[in-house]
Amino acid sequence: MTDVTLDLENDLEQVLEQGRELVAAVRAEVGKVVVGHRDALDGLLVAFLSGGHVLVEGVPGLGKTLLVRTLAQALELSFKRIQCTPDLMPADVLGTRILAQDTGGGRRFEFQPGPVFTHVLLADEINRATPKTQSSLLEAMQESGVTVAGERRPLEQPFFVMATQNPIEMEGTFPLPEAQLDRFLFKLVVETPSLDELEEIVDRTTGGTEAEVAAVADRDRILALRRAVREILIPRPVKRYALRLVQATDPRRDDSPETVRRFLRYGAGPRGAQALVLAAKVRAALDGRPNAAFEDVRWAALPALRHRLVLSFEGVAENAGGDSVVEAVLEAVDEMEGEAG
Repeated sequence: MTDVTLDLENDLEQVLEQGRELVAAVRAEVGKVVVGHRDALDGLLVAFLSGGHVLVEGVPGLGKTLLVRTLAQALELSFKRIQCTPDLMPADVLGTRILAQDTGGGRRFEFQPGPVFTHVLLADEINRATPKTQSSLLEAMQESGVTVAGERRPLEQPFFVMATQNPIEMEGTFPLPEAQLDRFLFKLVVETPSLDELEEIVDRTTGGTEAEVAAVADRDRILALRRAVREILIPRPVKRYALRLVQATDPRRDDSPETVRRFLRYGAGPRGAQALVLAAKVRAALDGRPNAAFEDVRWAALPALRHRLVLSFEGVAENAGGDSVVEAVLEAVDEMEGEAG
């Protein structure tokens, strides 16, 4: 394991340098197995170190499962996967109490934990699970704990959920409600590989050797880095820019861009603002900078806001997407508007 220690008692710049080295090592280990997907990996790392969760959209076979499993291996964290289907029950996710018999012949109820009791949980094709099962993840994602049979059970930190959904074959699926979408810090879109990347994927997967992923971090280092990134400063103009971006997604405001007022019914709320500010801090930290900048907010805008926008009837009819609306907002909102003096 790479000798990387994180001590918040030291100077913040030293901690950030150690964290930057750690993340570079994670990227190198993941790159041994996963071809491409650099943007998706960066988004996963930012969300993970922010303490948030990620919704990933992409067609089957692009390596989404491999990406998050390899990330868990590099971080030396436990990993579990749920294949969501319409007959999946909440108890299949959270666990249940079973009747057990001890050596003396006595019987008692004991808790059998479900796959949610892990560090990294992959909920594959979450939109194929019923709303009842989807909602079973809400408490876990929001409060890092679950309630089973009236007893609350905390989840060991770090706890990270990556849920995937397939943009095709939508028949028989259950779209996530807005309240649950809002629980995801980021929504990432995984693109198809380029010709060169496809060639490398084929070479790696049809050859006789398999790359081994080394653990370059552990739980204590990850938790220390999570604490450190929150110490990153965000200058007031940068923070206000992030907040004005969120405000500009509200179609009820007269100063919102025309695209917003035309295509949206509801915009992003406070969680969108929290996601922008926290993601900007983490991105600055991963770059070794003690201050978040405008570029960090702009980078986070698409993954942090695209899934928090509710289209109007006209937006649906015109096939407007969250990405195009967020891009219109980025174009319309000036970084320093109203900050002079």
